[in-house]
Amino acid sequence: MKRMLVVLALAATFGACGSDSTTSPSNDQNVALFTANLLASNEVPPIAGAEAGARGVATITFNLSRDASGSLTAAAATFDVSLSGFPSTSVINIAHIHPGRAGVNGSVLVSTGLAPGDVTLNSNGIGQFTKTNVGMTVTTAQAIMADPAGYYFNVHTAANPTGVMRGQLTRTQ
Repeated sequence: MKRMLVVLALAATFGACGSDSTTSPSNDQNVALFTANLLASNEVPPIAGAEAGARGVATITFNLSRDASGSLTAAAATFDVSLSGFPSTSVINIAHIHPGRAGVNGSVLVSTGLAPGDVTLNSNGIGQFTKTNVGMTVTTAQAIMADPAGYYFNVHTAANPTGVMRGQLTRTQ
């Protein structure tokens, strides 16, 4: 009887060590995940002054729809952005994805829809924002997925309206 209990306990233990789809990395072809490490020194030209210490991290999730043949038919993004290193009086205005390799500026490609006043920085100059279901064209999503390093995410403030910090996209999934 003891031997049977030991075998059952071992089976339960090893069974619990198996793969769990809720904790393992996703192979979902309908999700693409990107990060961007944001620094004021990455802006072109680099930021000087009170906001020169600005930094942050953007996590961008593309939610993709495909037809029966696997062709991309729609794309939307979720932006999760954490900010720090600001004077507490800084006003975050807008944030978006641009085409452009490191050191090269480009026009706005995908706007988060962020507006002045959406982000409140605390007394330590820290803030965050999330924007969900931001639409983009299929062509834009495909281009970013094919060459994420050719695109950057940046954040703009009232004091630095052309951009206060930026980071190149890196695909993580």
